[in-house]
Amino acid sequence: MKFSIVPAILVLMLAGCKEESKKEVVSMTYPQTKKVDTTDTYFGVDVNDPYRWLEDDRSAETAEWVKAENEVTFGYLEKIPFREELKQRLSDLWNYEKVSAPFKEGDYTYFYKNDGLQNQYVLYRYKTGDDPETAEVFLDPNTFKEDGTISLGETSFSKDGSKLAYSISEGGSDWRKVLVMNTETKEIMGDTLKDIKFSGLSWKGEEGFYYSSYDKPKGSELSAKTDQHKVFYHKMGTPQSQDQLIFGATAEEKHRYIGAKVTEDNRYLILSPSVSTSGNKLLIKDLTKPNSKFVTILDNTDTDSFVLENVGSKLYIVTNMDAPNKKVVTVDAENPTPENWKDFIPETENVLSPGTGGGNIFANYMVDAVSKVLQYDYDGKLIREVELPGVGSAAGFSAKKEERELYYSFTNYVTPGSIYKYDIASGKSTLFIKPEIDFNPENFESHQVFYNSKDGTKIPMIITHKKGLKMDGKNPTILYGYGGFNISLTPGFSIANAVWMEQGGIYAVPNLRGGGEYGKKWHNAGTKMQKQNVFDDFIAAAEYLIEKNYTSRDYLAIRGGSNGGLLVGATMTQRPDLVKVALPAVGVLDMLRYHTFTAGAGWAYDYGTAEDSKEMFEYLKGYSPLHNVKEGVEYPATLITTGDHDDRVVPAHSFKFAAELQSKQAGNNPVLIRIETDAGHGAGTPVSKTIEQYADIFGFTLYNMGYEELPENINKDIKQ
Repeated sequence: MKFSIVPAILVLMLAGCKEESKKEVVSMTYPQTKKVDTTDTYFGVDVNDPYRWLEDDRSAETAEWVKAENEVTFGYLEKIPFREELKQRLSDLWNYEKVSAPFKEGDYTYFYKNDGLQNQYVLYRYKTGDDPETAEVFLDPNTFKEDGTISLGETSFSKDGSKLAYSISEGGSDWRKVLVMNTETKEIMGDTLKDIKFSGLSWKGEEGFYYSSYDKPKGSELSAKTDQHKVFYHKMGTPQSQDQLIFGATAEEKHRYIGAKVTEDNRYLILSPSVSTSGNKLLIKDLTKPNSKFVTILDNTDTDSFVLENVGSKLYIVTNMDAPNKKVVTVDAENPTPENWKDFIPETENVLSPGTGGGNIFANYMVDAVSKVLQYDYDGKLIREVELPGVGSAAGFSAKKEERELYYSFTNYVTPGSIYKYDIASGKSTLFIKPEIDFNPENFESHQVFYNSKDGTKIPMIITHKKGLKMDGKNPTILYGYGGFNISLTPGFSIANAVWMEQGGIYAVPNLRGGGEYGKKWHNAGTKMQKQNVFDDFIAAAEYLIEKNYTSRDYLAIRGGSNGGLLVGATMTQRPDLVKVALPAVGVLDMLRYHTFTAGAGWAYDYGTAEDSKEMFEYLKGYSPLHNVKEGVEYPATLITTGDHDDRVVPAHSFKFAAELQSKQAGNNPVLIRIETDAGHGAGTPVSKTIEQYADIFGFTLYNMGYEELPENINKDIKQ
């Protein structure tokens, strides 16, 4: 369950006196959700699943249920008196020009730009060496569909830059179409490739490219299981039906994900087959030798390893084999197995994520979740430590071998993302693009604390808020977490975060076990039979914020998406007394059946499955949010969010959890589900839909914290 990105979804708070604006308690009437006798038996234990029918995303009954739930949800949200003000404030702050780092392909320099409120970023270009002001629109995804629900995905230029292969997603689905464009004429070349999923696009010279996909599933394309990934080669000028199968067809050996990449010099094809989201095999094929066979570098999935670079036959491999925090090794491609590896950049106490550019390797380390970058040459000599603009997240240290400069981004929770030009020879960084946004970082502060989890493990957390904020226990606070799949939450600016903080809100992000902030050991400490550690870490973070008087139970909301949605679901069912508002987004909420949908079986490294053993089944059932909703318990005010085209974490998770909560909720806290149409797991969601979602999430949260109006002078700090 990978994310290119997991944005920290935040809540806008009110700076006025809550006690003076209490909302009236509203009695909720939910749609009647029928129950159907459905039982599964695991190791002699019967488990009822009365809402199984909601898994059928193609049925008219499910469509009617979705319609009925949305009517209740939007009926409630429309009554929130400051909903439109929130939407307007979000739109106003969102409306500034955003520009990516430029990159060179062929004779042109390309970059992405969004004028402010465009639904999708636009790809621009200009002749390298010309004035950037001469840039023209090269590819505009906003023209794909009027409402912006068709988005641009992967892009890959051929070796000489004359062709571009790019994928598009319709309605947020992981299933993509791939088109090829002549970059000079901007005309589409050949047929559109269809039914491609979880794929990179990697060119072999100019004649064709490699991609990965699954066979079209039987049943629903949005929920049916897909677990046999295959690599194909598409030759230009031929139909997709003639694409050559390269790897992944053997029935006795299933690989759920296979990456395929051609090295920059077009000499080698590298494959990384895996059975889950963690661990991969590694194979290499010499493309300069006709009819050459794949050579196995690694024949097991016990480690995470990939080829970073090659200089001739010398390979630079990044691996966590015997190095939980990763290291770089070198080996000759003729004898590439681990017994021949030589340490190039040894493992340190900090997690390594290297990149390459201009004949150098940039070792980007995470030091307590913030960046430190060291520059090495290809002989292993340390050139320098890159002087970064501050404490935060630096990314993008990548360029072609012949380049003399590269561009990187820098951000933290109070610093909007800026682009810096870096001279590779001198080590000088120059500010290249600074966004002009109506937000003053000087009014805010961000600091890191360490707190003890239930078992005594020290967990870091970054807390961000307005300077001078009074810690009286009455500050509305959003606690955001993820804790899984080796994914690290590093400091980054968000527009919604800015709206939250300018009003005096607190935003807290703990680096939970299960993430990648401290390497493989930290990841493993939050997987399978140790998954409860993640929930304990999150609960302890909430208790810390309350104990230190940042906030209190009545002013605390928890938020997370995907695996983070599981985190929220488990926390609210284990500790319903802990928080006022729960906001699980696109969550994995049925832990007994998650692996039966789409590519869910690939998440078993983190979760295990209910079919593995009786012990694993009992452990999963013990925390599965869907199976731990109890009759007569007062759960927090809950707004579940999902998309009808989410084929990563299918919406049935959220549907069933909502039905279960609504049927058993005690007290007056509302339980609502907001189901976005023509939207998936999050990537590619149009800006217009994103703003609406934030406004509804913020409005629901504030309203259930007792607010009925926003402060009169919402821009007070910004205009000073």
